[in-house]
Amino acid sequence: MTGVATMADQNEHHWLSFHMGAQLYAAPLREVSEVIRERELTPVPGAEPDLLGILHLRGHIVPVLDGRLRLGLPVAPAADAAQVRIVLLTQAGQLIGLRVDAVAELLSTEGIEIAPPPPGRARRGDDPVNGVLAWRDGFVALLDVCRLCRLNRENGHVV
Repeated sequence: MTGVATMADQNEHHWLSFHMGAQLYAAPLREVSEVIRERELTPVPGAEPDLLGILHLRGHIVPVLDGRLRLGLPVAPAADAAQVRIVLLTQAGQLIGLRVDAVAELLSTEGIEIAPPPPGRARRGDDPVNGVLAWRDGFVALLDVCRLCRLNRENGHVV
């Protein structure tokens, strides 16, 4: 059938945006499973500092990352604790949570140029920001979920 857009095609240019501090970030909608309210997590001794813990969700053990720490932002409480959410991301069959200060809106990048991250910005080998989108009076940092979650692209294992 030609001319019929599939759900995957429709989601190709759609992103879920969220706030962390004053910055707006976005993840590809096709890699967002759901958004849930923050809840109590089980700590994981000896884990990376940005791993807040794990949660048990409908039979799955889900690691939850602190979005601020993972993105190198200063640790600070969210402006409105009632807006804090866990964005559940899927990549290579893995489900991983990302705690964000607040979920914003759905963005469409269709027909809009995505720029590379600014050249003067501090680069890390595992930097998950893979593009920048001009948005309103600022910009949105677009995230590579695989790098954000430290997953190997080929087999989905944590690296």
